[in-house]
Amino acid sequence: MEYRTVIMYVEIGCFVSCLCGWILVCSTLPTEYWTFSEVGSLVLTTANYYSNLWRDCISDTTGVSDCKDYPSMLALPVYLHALRALAVSSVITGFFGGVLTLIGMKCTKIGGTEITNARVTFSAGITYLASGFCGMITYSWWANRVITEFVDPNFKGRRFELGAAVFIGWGGSILLISGATVLTYFSGKEGLLSRSWKGPRRPASYATVRTRQTYMQPPSSSRVTLVPSLYYSDRRSQTTRGTTRTAPIQSRDTIV
Repeated sequence: MEYRTVIMYVEIGCFVSCLCGWILVCSTLPTEYWTFSEVGSLVLTTANYYSNLWRDCISDTTGVSDCKDYPSMLALPVYLHALRALAVSSVITGFFGGVLTLIGMKCTKIGGTEITNARVTFSAGITYLASGFCGMITYSWWANRVITEFVDPNFKGRRFELGAAVFIGWGGSILLISGATVLTYFSGKEGLLSRSWKGPRRPASYATVRTRQTYMQPPSSSRVTLVPSLYYSDRRSQTTRGTTRTAPIQSRDTIV
């Protein structure tokens, strides 16, 4: 199996993992079961309190339930505003991560060249990582506050426990982070490191070529071409050769 085919299947697996994690994170936002508390006043009547980032709800064994939004947004504590912002950021970045992944995957052939697709996929992996970490911070911060209030002996309010939505959000965040990590590694290895391996070479200029040809030393076994002798008025002749060497000038009287 070719390397490109293997990378294509890896990208598909990472995309499915991130997509499932993003769907799980999105499903927790409208769910009220982030925390719950069960209060039993009578044998046949039990009240259940549960809440999330947006509202508080109550239900009993008779089937009657009622939910109420938080009355004032400005009166909410700071941590609740931060958790809302992180949760919404996780959903938005996950959406754009999916769009970039669909553009840059090798099986879609939308992005362009191989290096361009790899860089787009690398950007998608970074976006998915941001989505996963935003979700993980949201659910961990919420769980830490609930556990701290539950184990605090001086806390006078109603004690809540962790709901199912927190665990679902943890699972979705783990899928996002794991899939995005693998996707970022392989796409970055192909798209970013290829620039340093196969960088553009500077073409040789005309002056460089002429310089190499002009000053290139002839091999030792080169053939010497004789040129007809040149005669001068003082009866001396000079034999010029094709090489840079010059034959010694001798007088004709000496030869005779």
